[in-house]
Amino acid sequence: MATVVAFHAHPDDEALMTGGTLARAAAEGHRVVIVVATDGAMGAVGPGEPVRLGELRASAAVLGAARVVHLGYADSGNGKELYPDPPDRKRFVSADSRSAAERLAAVLREERADLLLSYDANGGYGHRDHVRVHEVGRLAAALAGVDRVLEATIPRDLVVRTLKLVDRLRLPVRHDAVAPHTAYSSRTAITHAVDARRFARQKQQAMATHRTQVRGTGRLAPVMRALIRLPAPVFGLLLGREWFVDATGASAPDVVSGIFRPLRVTGGR
Repeated sequence: MATVVAFHAHPDDEALMTGGTLARAAAEGHRVVIVVATDGAMGAVGPGEPVRLGELRASAAVLGAARVVHLGYADSGNGKELYPDPPDRKRFVSADSRSAAERLAAVLREERADLLLSYDANGGYGHRDHVRVHEVGRLAAALAGVDRVLEATIPRDLVVRTLKLVDRLRLPVRHDAVAPHTAYSSRTAITHAVDARRFARQKQQAMATHRTQVRGTGRLAPVMRALIRLPAPVFGLLLGREWFVDATGASAPDVVSGIFRPLRVTGGR
């Protein structure tokens, strides 16, 4: 059995981007470790564990993860303004990339990781912490000698079609009208597609553990509230597939159906 380390920016990203994949890996007997760069808090945190890290641990338990690690950074925010560091820790984007990568590499070495899951070059939808996860993840893998890195993404054309439908139905979802055309990855870049529909209920329950996000006022809160109320089969149809890009840049004639299956490269697309 293999050890997979999933590196994410904030608590809740693990469920949204890779929840089905992680639940499937754990169910198949693999060791799953979730690492988050930030605790999801913008300001100073008091004594005890931050609320969102507690929610992450609940999510990890639902998904079957064996361990959760926080690298010690604060959320960097997603607005145009770059916020100063809170008094008790650095924001992820203001931290030295090499230092952050060494923290992650230490976990990879300790776990003897076979596979690292990270984010694509666009950081998905472009959040500065997500972009930094991509950069730090690649550097950490190189430092720790982990040669298999898959980067979570979504087919860009699927995002564009979904947001057009959102606009047509006048659903209360805030989004940038331009970003979808440059965010995530083109379908031709995707190398792995995971069918995790059998684990839809676990992914849905993992999302529901992030109560501060579900009940909050963020742009995804209305969507999360709607998704966790769906019947599990319907949820699975909508969010039961997850996609990855092979970080080596290799291309293959066919998209691989599982994260532990290597590419059979026969030439470029």
